[in-house]
Amino acid sequence: MVPMSGRTTALVTGANKGIGYEIAAGLGALGWSVGVGARHDQRREAAVERLRAAGVDAFGVPLDVTDDASVDAAARLIEERAGRLDVLVNNAGIAGDMPQEPTRVDPAIIRTVVETNVIGVIRVTNAMMPLLRRSASPRIVNMSSSVGSLTRQSGTAAGRTAGPVAVAYAPSKTFLNAVTLQYARELSGTNILINAGCPGYVATDLNGFQGVRTPAQGAAIAIELATLPDDGPTGQFFEDAGVVPW
Repeated sequence: MVPMSGRTTALVTGANKGIGYEIAAGLGALGWSVGVGARHDQRREAAVERLRAAGVDAFGVPLDVTDDASVDAAARLIEERAGRLDVLVNNAGIAGDMPQEPTRVDPAIIRTVVETNVIGVIRVTNAMMPLLRRSASPRIVNMSSSVGSLTRQSGTAAGRTAGPVAVAYAPSKTFLNAVTLQYARELSGTNILINAGCPGYVATDLNGFQGVRTPAQGAAIAIELATLPDDGPTGQFFEDAGVVPW
């Protein structure tokens, strides 16, 4: 292992485009060294080049969150480069194929979505945990969605509902919220803060660019949670306006 870098190091999964790219750009603008995690080689390296051209200390991290060997290799790369990891942003996610009405869905679609959106987060987080434990102020941010709120899905949050019927994607974010809470419970009493962030309805390829917010606006909550003070919250679900009801 090389000596630990004095610069804050972050890893953002799914960072070659959209919200993930803007999270990487925002953290890089703080002077951080940012790992651009993505499985597509050309898109990843193109994103790294764009970030570097903007003055960000970016580096590519080949990363398929559904593959154990890929995730383990990513952890080794970060260890060799920085010796530790200060911030992990679990942003990679998929919507899954349609249809997703419960009475019509192919169960294989649900398995595929959960493998990326939930199990992938657990896989990456656990692989990076030894590196996070070496940080003075480690932060983990899990990018969720308002559709993961059961309160909003049921229409009991001030009349708000969330999104279309989608039995793969929406419950995967509810599952992710629950996983975030379980990590917070286990890590209680440590210096690791872990929270879920809701970017809002952002125009990305996930929704056919129908969203009303920009990727940069969607990235803001992740940047806020990544830079929480040591006495900041943990085990909670936030959007720009504040706490999101579970």
